[in-house]
Amino acid sequence: MTRTLTTVSENRIAVWAITPNGAALAERIASGVAQAEVYVSDKPGIAAASAARFACLADAVAERFHRCAGHVFVMAAGIVVRTIAPLMIHKTRDPAVVVVDDRGQFAVSLLSGHIGGANRLAEQVAAVIGAQPVITTATDVNVVPAIDVLAMDLGLRIENSQAIKTVNMALLTGSAVEVHDPWGVLTGRIPNAAAFSSSGALIPARVYADDRISETPPGALVLRPPTLVAGIGCNRHTSAAEIRGLLFGTLHEAGLAGASLKRLASIDLKADEPGLATLAQELGLPLEFFSREEIGVVQDAMPTPSAAVEKHIGVKSVCEAAAILASRGGALIVPKRSSRNATVAIARINFTS
Repeated sequence: MTRTLTTVSENRIAVWAITPNGAALAERIASGVAQAEVYVSDKPGIAAASAARFACLADAVAERFHRCAGHVFVMAAGIVVRTIAPLMIHKTRDPAVVVVDDRGQFAVSLLSGHIGGANRLAEQVAAVIGAQPVITTATDVNVVPAIDVLAMDLGLRIENSQAIKTVNMALLTGSAVEVHDPWGVLTGRIPNAAAFSSSGALIPARVYADDRISETPPGALVLRPPTLVAGIGCNRHTSAAEIRGLLFGTLHEAGLAGASLKRLASIDLKADEPGLATLAQELGLPLEFFSREEIGVVQDAMPTPSAAVEKHIGVKSVCEAAAILASRGGALIVPKRSSRNATVAIARINFTS
């Protein structure tokens, strides 16, 4: 039977308060927001039965800022700005930050509105406490799609975030956007979309959505769709480093983007293999296992069967068969590649599968 091991992710929402009213609001927010944890000041008179206490807001936030998916601060925006300013890294890496006033009238999306999800978190918090959500991102207030939101919703990885603003400006102004999208992941989602051309015409906004690595026009926003599955076989106690080296070497030689990996797969006999588990954890990818019976159904169609593998574990193929099974019947685009202790094969799934 198929088994999938998912990697651990920090999806927690920290809710912070420094006043008695704020603590009460924080507990209301936490009651309606999944995986929310309340943190309140340890000053006298601030009651919150289920909350953790902190002595210094700046120190407590610094410890948890990048360990949580989002933060809701029930306090003045100025306090929040001064607290998080030294902790901010980049719009693609910072968590969502929402500010709620002490009376619970407004829920303001302050940081990482799109990619981090602060706009959605502000709306969710506002719904819980009956507040007015405050969203200031230009694409939202003008009711046009934002390319970074589309990418997040579709599971596309953004390779060069500096190009986001050029595409979003084109969407705001109604200008043309050239789109390279062979798998159709953005079909119907970008207004005024046009195919890539070599006419030499000045098109400032371009989007390249593909799992294949190739030269793209300068300034194009590169998006990687999750279309690739890696089937992996390995000897006992093969290191994660060896498997990783083979995997990414295989992808590089085939001209495929590692950012387009959607999952890893192997036979269930390897479910307790530390190297595989470590690699999946490092890459943040689910690891799926298939039984010998499941592999047996597709093994005869694999291009490189192994007599040695069949002798030891009873099937003719591990990596190729696992890749095909995990791609839900997709195409095997890179047959078996080997290192001393591991094998890798790559299949491409249909994006809509």
